[in-house]
Amino acid sequence: MYRSEDHRTFAAPNENGMDVPGEQSASEVWTRVKRRLRAELGEDIFASWFGRLELDSVIEGCAYLTVPTRFLKSWIESHYADRVLAVYRSEAGDVERVSIGVRSTLGRDPAAQRRASEAPRPSSAPSMAMPSMNHEIKAPSAPSSNEERGEGGELGGAPLDPRLTFESFIVGRSNALAHAAADRVAHAQNGQAIYNPLYLHAGVGLGKTHLLHGIGHAVRAQGRRVIYLTADRFMYGFVASLKAQTSLAFKERLRGIDLLIIDDVQFIQGKQIQQEFGHTLNALIDAGRQIVIAADRPPADLENLDERVRSRLAGGLVVEVSALDEALRTSILTTRIEALKTIHPTFEVGPNVIAFVARSITANGRDLEGAVNRLLAHATLTNSAITLETAETAIRDLVRNREPKRVKIEDIQKLVASRYNVSRSDILSERRTAAVVKPRQIAMYLSKVLTLRSLPEIGRRFGGRDHTTVLHAVRKIEKALGEDHALSDEVELLKRMLQE
Repeated sequence: MYRSEDHRTFAAPNENGMDVPGEQSASEVWTRVKRRLRAELGEDIFASWFGRLELDSVIEGCAYLTVPTRFLKSWIESHYADRVLAVYRSEAGDVERVSIGVRSTLGRDPAAQRRASEAPRPSSAPSMAMPSMNHEIKAPSAPSSNEERGEGGELGGAPLDPRLTFESFIVGRSNALAHAAADRVAHAQNGQAIYNPLYLHAGVGLGKTHLLHGIGHAVRAQGRRVIYLTADRFMYGFVASLKAQTSLAFKERLRGIDLLIIDDVQFIQGKQIQQEFGHTLNALIDAGRQIVIAADRPPADLENLDERVRSRLAGGLVVEVSALDEALRTSILTTRIEALKTIHPTFEVGPNVIAFVARSITANGRDLEGAVNRLLAHATLTNSAITLETAETAIRDLVRNREPKRVKIEDIQKLVASRYNVSRSDILSERRTAAVVKPRQIAMYLSKVLTLRSLPEIGRRFGGRDHTTVLHAVRKIEKALGEDHALSDEVELLKRMLQE
């Protein structure tokens, strides 16, 4: 057995990259566990709460699982932890316990995950986050009574962050249109709905959540009813109302507001939940109520959402928040440093260092905040001036993160197999049915485009095929991409999923 790069434990492959028969891999066990959970709990519940539950590793009798948000972690631990463990033990008797961590905070390190689950929770400390940074907010594990009956109205909406306002948002060329649209919606005359729905999409850390909170603050200051929800919160509210048999009251409360803000809409899953989401959109829009949506991609790329919902989302104003340009990154760094100087008067960073950091870190606002925090730590802990040399050392790990992800042929084969509902062994086999040939050719094409492997090497990794077979597959898919827009969109989605 060996530990793979992402810490999953697999059966050792042979020289051709194939799993050794007879030795059960952790990924195969986890696939069976998920299949049983889906059968026992039903498709809607499974899609809502377990669709993004992933296996990280199995170490010393503990299966380390991860989810993308604290909310999902809390919900699964509170309602389904015993069920998950029971199913897991029935499939793998050596698993004695299950630990659930949050990917966004613990990454893919099971040791860190274990430390976090065993360590006592520290008391809350003042945040060093600067209002102008594009800080994304995730919903807490469950709505408190204050949230349910306070500013969020009767429905358990997530609180608005007081730091994330229009005044603290730094406008640049890459986000000027999104900011202008958000400001127009927030200050519409007589509360009239415009650009309905307003749909903002961007990658991580580019400011879309900041704009959502800014809209919420501005509309609430006008005395109007506002609810801010993440996709997880919406699913939580709907499923909880079904269990409590209060779904009608849930719908009426949700449709009786002036502004509905939903973040991370790409995570809404489950056929019944998507239907209710679509009904809510239609009811609010038809009643002239404003809706603001944010996601990580445009509506047309939300392949998991119902087609009617995607059409409704695309019917308003769709605005992309693009990558931060260098001038905007410089402004964000300067503003952040000036704010910290009110707390640490001796913290000085020269314009040449700021320019260096702005040129070096291009991903998102979160990395810029991380860079400033590293510079502050160096200055306060060593009592030394910040120079270009020290700045380069401090932000080295952030700059390394700019390197593109290395895509492996095995990852391509597994993803394509999953998307087309075939097995990886089918893709590597000699089967020539249409259901297998198409995904096999797509996988070969992606291997040629996304890796540096030669055609003969790709052929060997696809069951020992000749390089001419690979070349034929690549040319056929290239031709089809120019003629079939649906296939082109599908392949682009696969590329993005592999590179993220």
